[in-house]
Amino acid sequence: MRAIVVRHYKTLLNSSGQIMGWKDAPRDKDWLADVGFVDERLRQHGIRFDAIYSSDLERARQTAMYYGRSHGIHIVHDSPALNELDYGLLSRKSKKWVENNIPEHKKDPDFVYPEGESFRQMQQRSVAFLAALAQSRPDDTVLLVVHAGVIRGLVSHFLGLEYAEHLKRKISHRYIGEFVFSGSGCVRYDELGKLSGFVREQGGVNIPWRLSAASKSAAAPSTARARGLIGE
Repeated sequence: MRAIVVRHYKTLLNSSGQIMGWKDAPRDKDWLADVGFVDERLRQHGIRFDAIYSSDLERARQTAMYYGRSHGIHIVHDSPALNELDYGLLSRKSKKWVENNIPEHKKDPDFVYPEGESFRQMQQRSVAFLAALAQSRPDDTVLLVVHAGVIRGLVSHFLGLEYAEHLKRKISHRYIGEFVFSGSGCVRYDELGKLSGFVREQGGVNIPWRLSAASKSAAAPSTARARGLIGE
């Protein structure tokens, strides 16, 4: 299976610096520029989809429906397994307030937010969904419209990265991740839109790519440049 993973359109809460989690908000006035950029890149790469999936949060579902209309796919499958992290009581709080008052925020992936969940729990449910989808649709190309937190979790898992080190990585609304699966395992990762920093440049990363700890210390700079990777 080939999975193309993108982020939902930008919302007013994204622009105002508030945590969304499982809440939703109206589209930001510039939302169309981002999804238009993504759609154009998909067409430039000649990508044709067999199905579209999204989280069941409104911002992801509406973005998925936009791409569905653009590509002639009339059904969008949504699942809570692809939802953003449930921040519980901290939803709609200022990101700065949370950073100043919750020391574990985006540092400890196993910290459970009050009446919510942990990053690790979110990662486990989204990874399980994508792995199962890859097994059920081995020959298909699918589009998944998800959230920044989900994307960080998927890339960290399938590239074998230390999750805690990437919880704050910036994911653009113009991000396009390409995950190529063999069975339920991801064998290649690439980025076709605005780069996230997980890779230095377009060109793809074959998986597994990790070196031993000793070799990594000595060879990481040249290897990272050669393979377009900065996940070390």
